[in-house]
Amino acid sequence: MELTGIAAYLVSFFTFVGIYSVLALGLNMQWGLTGQFNIGIAGFFAIGAYTSAILTTSETTRHLGGFDQPFLVGLAGAVAASALLGLAVGWITARLRTDYLAIATIGIAETLRLVIANEGWLTNGVRGVSGIQRPLDGTFQALGLGSGLGSLLVVLVFVGIAYFFAERARCSPWGRVLRAVRENEPATEAAGKNVGRFRLEAFVVGAGIMGLGGGLYAHHFGFLSPEAFLPLYGTFLVWVMLIAGGSGNNKGALLGAVVIWIIWSGSEFVMRGVLPEGYGGHAGPLRVILIGVLLQVILITRPEGLLPEKAPRDIGKGAGRRES
Repeated sequence: MELTGIAAYLVSFFTFVGIYSVLALGLNMQWGLTGQFNIGIAGFFAIGAYTSAILTTSETTRHLGGFDQPFLVGLAGAVAASALLGLAVGWITARLRTDYLAIATIGIAETLRLVIANEGWLTNGVRGVSGIQRPLDGTFQALGLGSGLGSLLVVLVFVGIAYFFAERARCSPWGRVLRAVRENEPATEAAGKNVGRFRLEAFVVGAGIMGLGGGLYAHHFGFLSPEAFLPLYGTFLVWVMLIAGGSGNNKGALLGAVVIWIIWSGSEFVMRGVLPEGYGGHAGPLRVILIGVLLQVILITRPEGLLPEKAPRDIGKGAGRRES
């Protein structure tokens, strides 16, 4: 039988949690391990989503597309496009520090969003891209189990894959060098490590993971528009998830995605019940304030997050070898 209203909501809820978990894992690679202050996450998120949509949609005159490829090809393209963008951005900005890197990345992300909104031949502008494949959609509909379970299953599989490789990277010699760069860059450089190269590699890998999150979003939602990639949704929430969950800890990134999305989604229902009639337009800003206050509370009471970073265990016989 078809999913009930509550069950359908839970399927959608956990699908979005999975997508944001992937984005948080990508940010953890950049900030949590290497200390690179990227607040242009929405740009990599958008590039991944639109690349996958363009590769997998049927032939159309509304935007670039017509390649009609399987969704796995679309996801691979999303990762590759975002990683290439990360390479280009990182080549220019990876040596910048904190606030300078933040200004550069948010500027690039906003430029990309404006290009998406105005270049109709490429993305159909503000009218958006529709008709994006939803993987396994027909399978579950044929079983009478609703249309969202396929997206949820696909997202959970890729969350598991992203977590596995992110954790392997964190515990590897390469990951230890990244943490050394984060903690004491001059000492790491004095030890003979190419700090610039390691920072660039971490930035590219993190950008590719964010692109995967964008591709998953495109195939779950089935429609894309520039409003989906505003900094509030594509950058701010991801940062709150990682900081709340525990920066530097991949499990913390996943936990933060679950906790913050519960609060973000639940606050919508609370605001509807609390606000007087006629004040519905204030619900959005109040939700942002609520998340901001929550973040401040976590920073004061648990500055390392709900799951603080722990020293990783060595993985494999090569863990003790000298890092290159």
